[in-house]
Amino acid sequence: MAHVLVTRRLPGPAVDRLTAAGHTVDVWEDDVPPTPAVLRERAAGADGLLCLLTDRVDRALLDAAPRLRAVATFAVGVDNIDLAATAARGIPVGNTPDVLTDATADLTWALLLAAARRIVPAAGAAVDGSWRTWDPTGFLGADVHGATLGLIGHGRIGQAVARRARGFDMTVLHTRQTPLDELLAASDFVSLHVPLTPQTRHLVDADALRAMKPSAILVNTARGPIVDQAALRVALTEGWIAGAALDVTDPEPLPVDDPLLAAPNLLVVPHIGSATRTARERMAAMAVDNLLAGLAGEPMPFPV
Repeated sequence: MAHVLVTRRLPGPAVDRLTAAGHTVDVWEDDVPPTPAVLRERAAGADGLLCLLTDRVDRALLDAAPRLRAVATFAVGVDNIDLAATAARGIPVGNTPDVLTDATADLTWALLLAAARRIVPAAGAAVDGSWRTWDPTGFLGADVHGATLGLIGHGRIGQAVARRARGFDMTVLHTRQTPLDELLAASDFVSLHVPLTPQTRHLVDADALRAMKPSAILVNTARGPIVDQAALRVALTEGWIAGAALDVTDPEPLPVDDPLLAAPNLLVVPHIGSATRTARERMAAMAVDNLLAGLAGEPMPFPV
């Protein structure tokens, strides 16, 4: 049978199915990803690879793993995988679409509401003693109900976010119908839902941030490099926009001394868009389904 490398402990029982199928399973047990050199070393004898978005599956890794014949990623995005290189070697690649759509859309809304209503600083004041009395000018935020939401990207997650906006009677714009410059200028909230590609890297740059309303809030639950973070720091510091809420950054995590973290009106959370037990266990099951099929020479049920 096959030798399988799993690059992190996964929630739920799905990985046990690899062993039950007779495969030898090597699980990376550390809490942080293996370095590229260690990943190449551990993958050297692997027939199958179940990886995370933190693992680079590039030509160097593929060269180091000549037996590799199936790759399953525990993610929807595949920007960490050189798909041209895997295709050239005839290695199928599978991902986990759909299952994290609602979880990520919910997190998008949590970030949007938290940033709009200044939940984090308000909660901090309630416990650190700085809140002394009800104040008619304290913690003033932005209205969400009836506002305009601009979606950059209108795939599964973007559409799920749009559905949630109906409950707030929002006007929803998206880039399939509205030019980007018009969307930026009209939106009270701008939310990112595009994959990371060469075309979307730094899509939200200084020009885009200057095009937004000074009262607007940016939300990113897609991929960190879609935003030019140096430009975002300036935008927040100089008041080009009112705030930003990020589930993703570049790199992840940001160094504690990264200048962006000192910017005002910024909320950063540690890439938790899919972090519900249901979503993550289903992602693990789908990744294992892909790997079992690929190792058996069958079509993956969730191919990229």
